[in-house]
Amino acid sequence: MSLLLKDRVYSMEAPTAKRGVYPLHGYKLGLYRLPITLDDPDEIASVHDGLKKTFEMDRYADRVYATYRWTERSSDDPGAPGYDEVELSVTVEIVTGEVVDIIYQVFPVERFGDRQWVRDYRKKADHFAKMVMDTILRNTILADKMTKRLAAAEDLSEEGAAARLIELTPLAKIVPDAKPKLKMPDPADAAAAAGGADVPVTWDVDGAKPGPIDVSFKTKIPPSSPFGAGDHTIKTWGRKGSDNKVMGVWGEFVSVDYDICVADGACIDACPVSVYEFFDTPGNAASDKKPLMSKEPDCIFCLACEGVCPPKAIKIFEQK
Repeated sequence: MSLLLKDRVYSMEAPTAKRGVYPLHGYKLGLYRLPITLDDPDEIASVHDGLKKTFEMDRYADRVYATYRWTERSSDDPGAPGYDEVELSVTVEIVTGEVVDIIYQVFPVERFGDRQWVRDYRKKADHFAKMVMDTILRNTILADKMTKRLAAAEDLSEEGAAARLIELTPLAKIVPDAKPKLKMPDPADAAAAAGGADVPVTWDVDGAKPGPIDVSFKTKIPPSSPFGAGDHTIKTWGRKGSDNKVMGVWGEFVSVDYDICVADGACIDACPVSVYEFFDTPGNAASDKKPLMSKEPDCIFCLACEGVCPPKAIKIFEQK
């Protein structure tokens, strides 16, 4: 992260090896080790895919590469005698695993051809590499992991940790939709979710239905496969299959009947602690996206979302 690197570019000699990376003598290397884990193939792919429209991205095995290119010109006037231009680049390498190393090398400008008129190449390459690094850490799934780590390491609230990450990544570009969309896993049947017992499934509603939510759903509808949302597991009732035709009720304390929900977003806007975030549910008759209670444990039971929901699909149960 650029603030932690403090505008320095580290020199590394030829014998120095970093997890299989052997910098050449005389080259400059910026390196930062993040105390977070990135080893899930889907998460690694999400870092690569989330920034494809922003940088030139490559991925090989457990490593992701982000390249930034820019053009230097010998003159501002393309018609001037001796006008020349050259494309330069710098690549940031993300080494994944139980910890994450972010590495970049600033090569001698001679690597790109002998362009004596190129000025401040090392300074620019170092700046652009830090910009790429900051952008990765602010926009991808690494942002969530770093925020959690900062909260624990520096005893910060979630909001404080997020502000700290922003402070540490001042050169970041904001990239909309760089984080992966939550995937709907194939759920197990209700009997398996209930511990192997045979649970009769009597609730059988297809598609959209009128509100309000049945506040007694926990005693009337069988439990179904839970849904993982980051560090939180969301309980569900009456969910069938993975095609979103019948989604049932999600959330033990922040409960939403997704077959009533029309996803107008009022609950997201009303919630003072950002419990909800949209996720895609293609195939559902009521709406093809839903407000996921991904921060369900943060609910303060103010009932704001319950009060603003047009179809009355929400019920808040205070934790005992």
